[in-house]
Amino acid sequence: MTTKVDQAAALLARAHERKEAFAPFAAVHAIADLAGAYAVQDLLVARLAARAGKPVGYKVGLTSPRMQAMCRIDQPIAGVVLASRVYRSGDSIPLSRFVHAGLEFEVGIRMGKDLPARTAPYSRADVAGAVEAVCPAFEVIEDRGADYKKLDVLELVAENSWNGGIVLGAFQPKWPDLEAIEGVVEHNGARIDRGYGRDVLGHPFEPLAWLANHLGKRGSMLRRGDVVLTGSMAPTRFPVPGDRFRFALAGLGEVSAAFTA
Repeated sequence: MTTKVDQAAALLARAHERKEAFAPFAAVHAIADLAGAYAVQDLLVARLAARAGKPVGYKVGLTSPRMQAMCRIDQPIAGVVLASRVYRSGDSIPLSRFVHAGLEFEVGIRMGKDLPARTAPYSRADVAGAVEAVCPAFEVIEDRGADYKKLDVLELVAENSWNGGIVLGAFQPKWPDLEAIEGVVEHNGARIDRGYGRDVLGHPFEPLAWLANHLGKRGSMLRRGDVVLTGSMAPTRFPVPGDRFRFALAGLGEVSAAFTA
């Protein structure tokens, strides 16, 4: 029997395959709460993985006040990263792959240990010991041209929290103070913004703890080798063909990407 969740996931999968512009759908498909939205996300990711490869990690979004203000949503959200959507620093990314792409500026984490579900919530200190390495990273989002003034958190979550890909700099097994670390955003060689590790829930490991607890409640877990992006330090930028972006984290390194038609 086909359920509303199945129908919503099928609708979204078709929309992504056909590169259709975003249209509101939560009310039509009776997505009433976050549990329902994540259920749709699960089925959508399973459909997308048939073409985009297996899950290799997660993104945590809306972890800074500026990003929450931009999207008018006051809580973190999670999405799944698929294998074919992982880029390396310096890659050129065709914008034709997206309806409407955005770029976000983050600390990336690679897990060195599993974090299985448990009764007691994970804290920042708990997850810190499971981190193998960190890096500067971009998240490439696919918002399909949504109107940010009318965003519904349920629709955003159902759409795999808009993850369209990630760009990873070099992972480092040692890192400076991530609470104080400064990130500088450059666009075509000019500095245009900056942020700090403390801007993402106080420290980049706080979104990681949030994710570990979120997954545990849903019967899943963070695993060794998973890559996690912890949320943007600066508001989303929207590249056009010919753009080049660079994001440098003091004492950690940099990540860059070019965008083509």
